[in-house]
Amino acid sequence: MSFKFKCNSCGEIHEGMPSFGAHAPLSYYEIPEGERATRCDLGSDDCVIDKQHFFVRGCIEIPVIGEAEPFSWGVWVSLSDANFIEWLKYFEQDKRSQVGPFFGWLNAWLKPYPDTMNLKTMVHLRDDGIRPYIELEPTGHPLAMEQRNGVTVERVAELYSVMMHPVGK
Repeated sequence: MSFKFKCNSCGEIHEGMPSFGAHAPLSYYEIPEGERATRCDLGSDDCVIDKQHFFVRGCIEIPVIGEAEPFSWGVWVSLSDANFIEWLKYFEQDKRSQVGPFFGWLNAWLKPYPDTMNLKTMVHLRDDGIRPYIELEPTGHPLAMEQRNGVTVERVAELYSVMMHPVGK
């Protein structure tokens, strides 16, 4: 049986565990659109801005109580140049989970939460082409607490509602 929940906004029953992600790091969108082609190198899993700011894509997974599959946020994390070079060296390999983890700063603002920019993270590579797991520093930030403690199905419905039916749009 697949995961189902009732949306708080539209009242419809949705099937499948939702996930949300960003096409690029937040810093990418701070570069004027006309300058992005020359200043940014954006790939599906990494981004380099001005040859000095390095970002990788990964997943913040939130356990859903009573469910096998987590709720996932697709996010970008900034890495130091040394960690980025190390990440690049192993990223294409099938077996890479033994490398790292790498310290990074969250480069995303997840709107259901108080400011998430620059939360401390650890990037854990995973085998077989699975995007890295992003572990948040275990602080009192609501996102970090949800990653540690999990959420209810009702919270998943609330997150879905906020993301898919924004107020005022």
